[in-house]
Amino acid sequence: MRVKIYVSLKKGVLDPQGKAIERSLHTLGYGEVRDVRMGKYLELEVNAASREATEARIREMCDKLLANPVIEDYRFEISKE
Repeated sequence: MRVKIYVSLKKGVLDPQGKAIERSLHTLGYGEVRDVRMGKYLELEVNAASREATEARIREMCDKLLANPVIEDYRFEISKE
């Protein structure tokens, strides 16, 4: 199964990379941009017995390695592609 994972900082967590991107966009003339937040996007191919098994394994992977649950949120989409 093909899995798309989106990881982002929780609201209230400072995002210096997002602020740097926002300042750069303003410098380039995109002054209408506000509150830039930087995140991560991952795609994985997972061979699991069922959709439920895939969901459980993806949660494990995110909680243990792909996301920091203290400061980051994640969500994922599973397709059979």
